[in-house]
Amino acid sequence: MSRKNYVFTSESVSEGHPDKVSDRISDEIVDLYYRNSVAAGMSPWDVRVAAETLTTTNKVIIAGETRGQDVSHEQIEAVARAAIKDIGYEQDGFHHETADVEILLHAQSEDIAQGVDHGTGLHAEEGAGDQGIMFGYACSDTEDLMPAPVYYSHKILERLARERKSGKAAQLGPDSKAQVTIRYEDRKPVEVMSLVLSTQHLDAAMTSQDVAHLIKPFILETLPEAWITDNTEWHINPTGKFVIGGPDGDTGLTGRKIIVDTYGGMAPHGGGAFSGKDPTKVDRSAAYATRYLAKNIVAAGLAPWVDIQVSYAIGVAQPQSIYVNVDDKNPISGEHLEAAIRQVMDMTPRGIRKHLDLNKPIYARTSAYGHFGRKAMSDGAFSWEKTDLVEEFLAAIKN
Repeated sequence: MSRKNYVFTSESVSEGHPDKVSDRISDEIVDLYYRNSVAAGMSPWDVRVAAETLTTTNKVIIAGETRGQDVSHEQIEAVARAAIKDIGYEQDGFHHETADVEILLHAQSEDIAQGVDHGTGLHAEEGAGDQGIMFGYACSDTEDLMPAPVYYSHKILERLARERKSGKAAQLGPDSKAQVTIRYEDRKPVEVMSLVLSTQHLDAAMTSQDVAHLIKPFILETLPEAWITDNTEWHINPTGKFVIGGPDGDTGLTGRKIIVDTYGGMAPHGGGAFSGKDPTKVDRSAAYATRYLAKNIVAAGLAPWVDIQVSYAIGVAQPQSIYVNVDDKNPISGEHLEAAIRQVMDMTPRGIRKHLDLNKPIYARTSAYGHFGRKAMSDGAFSWEKTDLVEEFLAAIKN
């Protein structure tokens, strides 16, 4: 952003949104392959999964390519049903017990595998799983160094899901969407200009006013208090009744919420989705790596915001380019930060997987409420949210 004063909007969708149900099932399959392969003594480095899921009225279709320890259709169906149950779907049009699950997974193409496994060229090493460009971003809007509009859109829906499952908001259904518009002053978020929230409710007699009365206190507790003013516009279930939701109301597909998954439109996106892909796919792993690098640069105080692009060629290990964008007036140039990145991290696909410890069943929990701006967990999940490269960046810049 070059302007100092502006208004910006981002959205999020809940775990019960049909596209997110599809993302969750696809990521459960990635985790399943890691668990089974490791349990069978196979190296996690050899796991390959690209699973796509379509969900509609009482139907789940899973297709894609895999490699690893044999996983039965019964196991895949079981994790799909467990995911649907955990999300909360027990409705006539979409139920974890009665939905028809069709599985169309097959072996990974040998043509693709040869480039990923061995790379190409004179000094071959593990190559990228595809060509493409990936972006990472961080800024000082929030404590987790994320853009405020998408960050709080996620937090609102995460809170509502928690209250729904706890029973405090049992009238709500799993499907919901949030949109937050924030006014920036001198590039700092200062005020919520409007908040749009549409949530499924299980009681058909509930009005929009009833839903607002139920959920407004949770929303107010989630947002910074000073940001809600007399100017804030509220639109809660603005179309009225929202009883039919999830895959029964709208078809879901893996990978359709890439802006929700990343930075809410505040930063560029390379176009590749994350869910359902093992980390040899640089769409996922390099996007995690660039977020990690960007977050550490901002955490180190080297820039108030930074946008990083990397690019890859299929079968080739080293990135084709690394580009760092910062404000023109930033004391440290993008060129200096590019050089520092090459010093502090191996950006080959294998280097990224090793550094961030990505060969683990950690992906199902990334499928909703954003892949970024989360807390790093003790089992390795969200390792890309650590800020353990701060000192290395500071040392690299001094050199």
